[in-house]
Amino acid sequence: MASKKSKVHPGYKTKYKVRNWASYDQALVRRGDLTIWLSPAALEAWTALPSLKPGGQRHYSDVAIEAALMLRLVFGLPWRQTEGLLNSILTLTDRQVRSPDHTTLSRRSRGLDVAIPSRPAGESLHVILDAAPRA
Repeated sequence: MASKKSKVHPGYKTKYKVRNWASYDQALVRRGDLTIWLSPAALEAWTALPSLKPGGQRHYSDVAIEAALMLRLVFGLPWRQTEGLLNSILTLTDRQVRSPDHTTLSRRSRGLDVAIPSRPAGESLHVILDAAPRA
């Protein structure tokens, strides 16, 4: 455990002893627990529908960009690491779904409003990604 400065004397540190190593060890293991759920509807809505406008067409829907932005905000990642994390997550799915590259994420993020509510320290954060089925 981390030691704090003593209130009695600023030059000394208060020492804490871990008495239940099994519980402490399990708490450290749980800190790395990560479960990510992607609904089938979100994976179906991953690619953008044709815009029927002249010019280049978007490859990724707003759902894909928002998912990447949520991961980026939750883990505090730079753009390239966000792309890598999303690639590794999508590799675990059984579908052939591609991840947006970091340039696309940066460019498209300007047009989307993604907000994560603040939470008290020590509480879990639940991010659920779902999409309405396409018509």
